[in-house]
Amino acid sequence: MVEQDQIHIRTIDMQDLPNVMEVERKCYPIPWSESVFEGSVTGNNECWLIEFQGLLCGHAVVLNILDESHLLNICIAPEFSRKGLGRILLQHLISQAVERNATVFFLEVRVSNRSAIDLYFSEGFNEVGLRPNYYPSEEGAGREDALLMTLELSLDQYI
Repeated sequence: MVEQDQIHIRTIDMQDLPNVMEVERKCYPIPWSESVFEGSVTGNNECWLIEFQGLLCGHAVVLNILDESHLLNICIAPEFSRKGLGRILLQHLISQAVERNATVFFLEVRVSNRSAIDLYFSEGFNEVGLRPNYYPSEEGAGREDALLMTLELSLDQYI
């Protein structure tokens, strides 16, 4: 685990995009395109990055609509995985949703991504559905299902 005082979470700026793209490409065989990130940064999405000892190690994008927050993308570079940074970033996203008075936080996750599913369960998310053929297969042939997960954001739980 890492020391909290060595971690910095901040919004993504346009000049961060080359480094964000480098992390994205390390993490996903089918990464988001730079134009999708540009649209997220210049649009209404919340775009965050997490740094450890000054090094960019992950990012996240959240779409907020009315009283809902939807996690669109979260990743931690492989060399920083299993150090608690994904949990810290997720907890930050949840706290931001609570601050904006969201009542529910939801996400989709590949059914094969057991470590992410376990993280989400441990943070209070519940499985509420299945989206068949939601993701392109990482092997390039076929599609993979996604679990739909939600976290109810009651104010008394997070104050």
